[in-house]
Amino acid sequence: MNLIRNYRNWRRYRDTVSELSRLSNRELTDLGISRSDIPYVARKAV
Repeated sequence: MNLIRNYRNWRRYRDTVSELSRLSNRELTDLGISRSDIPYVARKAV
């Protein structure tokens, strides 16, 4: 079960990073996120 949970968390992290990376700098700024914050925000989402 731990392996499945880790895989799902990794997928959620990867999907979040991918989705945020597709946004423009302007859209990220509107959300209060800089490009360098994307991995941190994605980790918090997991």
